[in-house]
Amino acid sequence: MKSLQKQAIFENEVLVRFDLFKSLFLTLPFQRVKHTGTILPFFATHCQKGVADKLPPEEIIDSFFGQYEQYVQEDDRIDFLFRIVQYIERQVVLFDAVEDSSFKALGKTDDTEGLDALFKSVQNNPELKKQIAKKLKDFSVRLVLTAHPTQFYPGPVLGIINDLIESLKADDIQNIHLLLQQLGKTPFLNKEKPTPVDEAASLAWYLENVFYKVASEIHLRVDAELEDTDKSGKQLVELGFWPGGDRDGNPNVTWESTRKVASLLRTILFRCYYRDFRVVRRRITFQGVQEPLQKLQDIFYENSFNPSEDAVDLTDEILTNLHAARKVIVEQHGSLFVELVDDLIHKVNTFGCYFTTLDMRQDSSILRETFNHLSAKYPEETGISGTEYQESAEAKQAAIKFTEAKLDLEESPDSLIEDTVNVIRLVKDIQRSGSERAAQRFIISNCQKAADILGLVQLFLWQGWTKEELHMDFVPLFETVDDLKHAAEVMQTLYTHPWYAEHLRSRGNKQTIMLGFSDSTKDGGYLMANWSIYKAKIELTAMAREHEVDLVFFDGRGGPPARGGGKTQRFYASMGREIENKHIQLTIQGQTISSQYGSLDTARYNIEQLMHAGIISELKQREGDTLTDQQKRVIDQLAHESHQKFLNLRHDPLFLKYLEVLSPLKMLSSINISSRPVKRNSDRELRLEDLRAISFVTSWSQLKQNIPGFYGVGTALKWAEDNNLWSVVQNLYATSGMFSTIIDNCMMSMTKSNFDITSYVQDDKTFGEFWKGLYEEYCRTKEYVLKLTGAKHLMENYPVERLSILEREKIILPLLTIQHYAIRVLNEGNISEEKKAVYEKLIARTVYGVVNAGRNLA
Repeated sequence: MKSLQKQAIFENEVLVRFDLFKSLFLTLPFQRVKHTGTILPFFATHCQKGVADKLPPEEIIDSFFGQYEQYVQEDDRIDFLFRIVQYIERQVVLFDAVEDSSFKALGKTDDTEGLDALFKSVQNNPELKKQIAKKLKDFSVRLVLTAHPTQFYPGPVLGIINDLIESLKADDIQNIHLLLQQLGKTPFLNKEKPTPVDEAASLAWYLENVFYKVASEIHLRVDAELEDTDKSGKQLVELGFWPGGDRDGNPNVTWESTRKVASLLRTILFRCYYRDFRVVRRRITFQGVQEPLQKLQDIFYENSFNPSEDAVDLTDEILTNLHAARKVIVEQHGSLFVELVDDLIHKVNTFGCYFTTLDMRQDSSILRETFNHLSAKYPEETGISGTEYQESAEAKQAAIKFTEAKLDLEESPDSLIEDTVNVIRLVKDIQRSGSERAAQRFIISNCQKAADILGLVQLFLWQGWTKEELHMDFVPLFETVDDLKHAAEVMQTLYTHPWYAEHLRSRGNKQTIMLGFSDSTKDGGYLMANWSIYKAKIELTAMAREHEVDLVFFDGRGGPPARGGGKTQRFYASMGREIENKHIQLTIQGQTISSQYGSLDTARYNIEQLMHAGIISELKQREGDTLTDQQKRVIDQLAHESHQKFLNLRHDPLFLKYLEVLSPLKMLSSINISSRPVKRNSDRELRLEDLRAISFVTSWSQLKQNIPGFYGVGTALKWAEDNNLWSVVQNLYATSGMFSTIIDNCMMSMTKSNFDITSYVQDDKTFGEFWKGLYEEYCRTKEYVLKLTGAKHLMENYPVERLSILEREKIILPLLTIQHYAIRVLNEGNISEEKKAVYEKLIARTVYGVVNAGRNLA
């Protein structure tokens, strides 16, 4: 009954309103728009029937044009297809806005509860209230914004979406009509690839307009509910930032762009403060407060509009003046408007002079090259030769003497080495301008040995940092299946290394470890990736507890299940006793940012859900969330069977060729969506290990096959049934939040799949059998997940999300038909270079629309 109620609400609040407001497109004063809108329903219906009949895309397109005499010429047909794409792009925006505007009407989604339920439970339970208050003393949620391109809306379109949401909430038809006109005239494409600084500026919109308000509000609410008087500057909601700092595989990120982004973040924060301060100044017009308010006026204004290149951390000075003004207001003016000052004090305590921590990230191979170059260039100063460092893990660790020096690069042998040296020096300047919280982490991608971390520590000491002033956290990133297996061994070496153990103590004995889902999914398949990370967390937690280290897991969770996303709150609520869960840290990107954190309402709700998940996972653990030894063995076997199935697919000589020929993979590099290249080592032939996970997942999602989100699961479940383990798997789904979340996320990926679109491939001489193998595993997985969950159709227990996905898939089906048609035309060849460029542009435009509609892709 509850599901039916939710479904009815969604149909009324979203689907009916979408159809209503969609009709406004036909009233826009653009003749071409009106004509396209009139004919689009016929084209969409034609595509739906053609796909259902499993027709090739060129047959669907050609038979449609055969009904209209005005579309005889190829140029007229292409022009029409472009107009269809442009129209659907704007329909997607409208659907996003209608759905987001209905957030409150829809109520809570199908995930875990938020802080309301938590605070209600403590009203008559003082003991639980004490437990939660104690838990929150050492608990935080850190959201790290990344520029990974899983949404392609440019800044102006994002602005229209947000304005449209507010107008839809108010049913302001006149303004909605005006905004749709603006949308009709606003380009959806970037003319040039964005720079890292452009990406930072785009994401800063969310910092300024959403997180600045919401993070502070949540802090205030928790303090009030729990009657917490401790104002020592602890942070429940922390923010991290990657644009400008994440240089792994992105040569466009340089130390200069890092410097610009750090300055940008600081300036935007001071502008937020200045806006709030103007309200304070307008109300606080009393005697005795002029001096501190004038000092604050000067600080906020100068740092907002005349930022200095040699800026320093002014947090203490700001707070001193705010408290001085507050004291006068309380003692001499009856606390009139003191709440305005308190609000600003709280925000300054929350954000200081830095706003968000700018993380640095680089691949271990680049860091090793830098180490080798400096040690070879300065053997006397370092006491080590480059050849020693390259010999073995033991030789590397023995060779690192942790000497302090200032080693310059007189001649740069490589731009990446030069950047590494310069950014290490730059971090010190960033810390000076915003405290160590402005930049305190360096993440080592592809971390394989303890020496990768120790070598980076030494690089800092060779660039003017001293052991006493090394206010940095060194974060290994373990991502491939093999690296995850050896992660605990690497950390054991570090925890027992005398110098590193001493450094950890100086950092509060806290160690952050990043675990990445992206490459592990690409490397081992969906089930193995999830299990490898979960198992690594258990092993790493045990190792940290043995050495009394406060362990923080930082999860590289992208938007889609194929990249570790999906039902994130449920995942964190299901951590058992064997996994450290004091702090929740995860990356958010693309549509995850805009759909879950794009407005005050959604951001507040989703952050509170994460907080609730972290608190409840420790205080009210379900018994089944701590796996038994038998359950671990069964999941391990399931993962092994799934991994073998995925490896067989990966090793098929057609695997990458299939993506290159049938998906828009090759076109992704020419689309102006991101400052990052589609693949690492872009100067050599495409290899799977070089292909970025986002490009990998995006390509499969454009095919509507979503292989990274389900492949191998059906084979593993069938194996369990064949080996009399089905009852164990059923019990796992019923009792383990981790396992049920994996299965539910798998069903989400499958709901976004539609093999009918590519069914024509089964007759292809080259790829026919390969396609059939993919489809067989899809059918097998669907059969077994439905059997396991007892559902009649995928996502039966999540009716709101299911309806949203199905409507979005319906909207973009014509885009996919056009895309596959254009790809087929290009593959056939025999067209001029001019026409080839036109079809490539058409494909690129469909990619934008499909990804924007997908909300987390696969």
